[in-house]
Amino acid sequence: MAGIEGRLPPEIAEKAEGDGIAKAGQDAITLLSLGVLGGGFIAFGAIFATVALTGAEGVLPFGIARVVAGLVFALGLSLVLIGGGQIFTGDVLMVMAWASGRLKAARVVRVWALVWIGNLAGSLGIALLALLAGHHLFGAGQLGLTALRTAEAKAALPFDRAFVLGILCNTLVCLAIWLSLSSRLPAHRAILTVLPIAAFVAAGFEHAVANMYFIGFALMVKHTASDAFWGMTYATPAMFPNLTLTRFAANLTAVTIGNIVGGAMLVAGAYWLLYRRPAPDR
Repeated sequence: MAGIEGRLPPEIAEKAEGDGIAKAGQDAITLLSLGVLGGGFIAFGAIFATVALTGAEGVLPFGIARVVAGLVFALGLSLVLIGGGQIFTGDVLMVMAWASGRLKAARVVRVWALVWIGNLAGSLGIALLALLAGHHLFGAGQLGLTALRTAEAKAALPFDRAFVLGILCNTLVCLAIWLSLSSRLPAHRAILTVLPIAAFVAAGFEHAVANMYFIGFALMVKHTASDAFWGMTYATPAMFPNLTLTRFAANLTAVTIGNIVGGAMLVAGAYWLLYRRPAPDR
């Protein structure tokens, strides 16, 4: 039983497996609703990171700016874990319960699909609210310009690079969640996630749920911003040719698959092999 000293890795593995079974038992409305919350929470982290990056170019070294953005983006996962939301990238750990024969593959995929849809709805919902609030106009439009540049870089990624960056990202995200399972104390759980999440953001890895907000918000800005915004920023929509619905869909597809591979093989699979595989016959 976990106390102040926390759970050891074998106990974390057992906990992760049990959590996966519990998630599979939730009804569709609950999963969708938790997904909406999770998408919204990650969107708030993305908003915080966008604010942190605005004005940093030419003032802070690239690496320092990225680290700061990563540290504040960690707000998103803290809200998910402590606030009770759900993100499909974390649900990839359900592979442990499947590998142990305690869940059918169809039940795992059902959870992933419902939560992914909820994440998309929550992320785009917050993006729309941010747009209606004129958030892109802050800093004389520089915040909106940062959002556009960030999303353009993501949307321009070739499929193969986005896929591999997705693998690397969800390895760290699932490790962050793994670390959080070592404690029952909310403060401990939040603190333990900060560095792995900051690391993936600083390194430029790709997270499907975060991209739902980053690219979604930028698309809204590109297609609805007023002439005043473009005049303030000395930019034009033509400067962001990769910000299209087609590229948005391609990015989410590549990154989603990469996130599944990274979390399922490099975290869930590895720890299942270490701690949950059937004991060999003696």
